[in-house]
Order: sequence, then C-alpha cells, then structure tokens
Amino acid sequence: MFEFLKKIIKKDSPEKKPVAKKEIAKKAQKKPPLAPKQKVAKTPGISDKKKTAAPAKSIKNTPKVTEKKPVTIPEKEVAPKEEKKSGFFGFADKIKKGLTKTREKLTSELTSLFTGKKIDEALFEELETILLTSDVGISATTYLLDSIRASVKKNNIENADEIKGLLKEKLIELLTPIESPLVLKGANPYVIMVVGVNGAGKTTTIGKLTKIFLDENKSVLIAAGDTFRAAATEQLQVWGERNNVHVVSQASGDPSAVIFDAINSAKAKNIDIVIADTAGRLPTQKHLIDEITKVKRVINKCHEEAPHEILLVLDANTGQNAISQLKIFNEALGITGLALTKLDGTAKGGVIAAIAKEQPTPLRYIGVGESIDDLKVFNAQEYVDALF
Repeated sequence: MFEFLKKIIKKDSPEKKPVAKKEIAKKAQKKPPLAPKQKVAKTPGISDKKKTAAPAKSIKNTPKVTEKKPVTIPEKEVAPKEEKKSGFFGFADKIKKGLTKTREKLTSELTSLFTGKKIDEALFEELETILLTSDVGISATTYLLDSIRASVKKNNIENADEIKGLLKEKLIELLTPIESPLVLKGANPYVIMVVGVNGAGKTTTIGKLTKIFLDENKSVLIAAGDTFRAAATEQLQVWGERNNVHVVSQASGDPSAVIFDAINSAKAKNIDIVIADTAGRLPTQKHLIDEITKVKRVINKCHEEAPHEILLVLDANTGQNAISQLKIFNEALGITGLALTKLDGTAKGGVIAAIAKEQPTPLRYIGVGESIDDLKVFNAQEYVDALF
C-alpha cells in the first residue's frame, strides 16, 4: 500500500510544478505596464524571436535599394553624349549632302558603264558622253580621257572597274591648281568687291561670307552698292541683322558713292573688312560692264590697292554659260577669286572641271545648301570624294 501511495505522490508532484510556473507567468504578464523592463528579461525566448525576425527583413530589403541606384545613374550620364553626336555635321558631310544630286547621277551611270565590260573604244565613247552631260566641258573631258587612256596602256589595265579610280585620280589633279582659300592680309580695311549676274546669289553669298569672317573674329561692314535692284538693299539689311553687322545704304544714289562712304566709315571705326555689293550685270551688255569698272576705279581712289579681292559669284545651274561669264568679267575687272553657288540644286557639278581647264581662276568658296553655314572653302580632294 505504501509503495502504491508513493507512486501516486510522484506522479502528482510534477503536475503541480508547471501549475506554479503558469501562475508565475500570469503574474509576470500582468506587471508589464508598471515595469516594462521585466518583460524583456523574463521572456527571453519571445523577445529574441521577434528581434531576429525584424532585422532579417530589413537586411533583405536594404540591398535592393542600393542595387537600384548604380543602375539609374549611368543612364543619365550616357544620354546627353549621344544627343551631342547626333546633331554634329562635319565639313565633309556637308559637301557630300550638298552634292547628292550630282553624285547620284554620276555614280549610277559610271557603275553601269564599268560593271562587267571590256576596256575598248566603245567604253571610252560612253564615258565621254557621261562627262559632257555632267557639264565637265569639251576641253576637260578630252584631257581626262587622254590621261586615262595613257594610264591604261602604261599599267596594262584590263579590268574596267579600275577606270573609275583613275577618273577620280585625274579629276583631283585637274582641280588642285584652282584650290586657293582667301587669305586676308596687308590692308585695313580689306575691301572685297562682289560681282556677278542677277540671280547668281551675290546677296546670299555676302551674308554667308560675313558669318565666316565673324567666326574668325574679324569685324565686317557691308556696303549696299546694288542700288539698281529695289529689294537688294532690304535683303542685305536682313543679312546684316542676322549677323549683327551694320549695312551702309542710301535710299537713292550712285553705287560708287555708297561704297565710298562705307570704306571711309570702316577706316574711321577701324573695321577689318568691307564687303561691297554691286548691281547684277549681263555679260552680253558692254555698257553695263563699263559702268561697273567705274565702281572699281572709285574704290581704288578711296583706298590704296583696293579692291583687294574681286569675287565673281557664279551659279552652278548655268553650266557652260558660267565659263563665258567668267571670261567677260575677268577681261573688264580682273577677277581674283570665284564663289560657285547652288551646287546642291544641280546634277551637273562638273562645271568646276571646265573652269579649271578652260579658265583657271582661284576657286575660294562653294555653296552646298541654303543654311548660313553652307558656304564652304573649296578643297579638291574632298570635292572629288563627295562626287564618288
């Protein structure tokens, strides 16, 4: 019996002990509002779990925030660099764009001519036709064909495709002697007298020339010497406002007097360059050409050795007629330089070769577009590269 009772007592005793712990736990739970520190100390298991769970989430979230930052920063830095490059046009790109019509015509015809053909007299006859229809002119065409024939015989060339390279090479040789940029030296002011027929683009060329000189840190004054055409003065004033340059003009008066006043004004204000516009002249009318020689004489009396440059503006669309204009103006005035305009509007850009062969004159500038920056210094290598 006693042993049976001892077993019962041993079984009952462990059941009573947890009851005591539960009561102590209940008392501890009631005390937290009065002593919150005891809650943390007495229930370490619960508090440790909560503390370990919270930082685990914060550790996982923080790397996501730091990983996003390095991704967004480089995207902002790369974007402006691409925008700058997309808006940039180099010197050669401008010429290529301006000679698109001539290049498309010439390249398509030459490709069909040379592809899969033998070098014979028939091929040279077709090449002659292509050059003449591109306004290269008879003299320049004959020179180019004779030079190519000589190279074919000398180097034993049998492949017709190689003739295209020879043509390019001979064109560069022909055009290089007239490659002569304008150099401003010696005089103050340096006087440029601009001449040409009506519609050649004298007024526009003066506006673009002004922009070129201003970019070279030169001061410029424009003389509106074309008093014959009503809108000429107004057009020059527009270009003057665009370039922030003063234009000397008179409501009605002699063109020589206008240019005389402009040169004296430039002397007084220490201006570097005077660009003098003149009335358009038909080369077939001698009395008009004689009138423009008077303007040259007045300029010379006003300023020693002036005009320092007599720039003839030629329209590329006139083709071989440009040669006759050059001859007549040169005989009357002594042309020192050329500006060939509107090359972007014609498919016959070969007129430069005709000028180089028949009437070699320094070619200062070529116009390859309507923008103020589309008047470019002529370079033979870049011009031929743009053609092919």
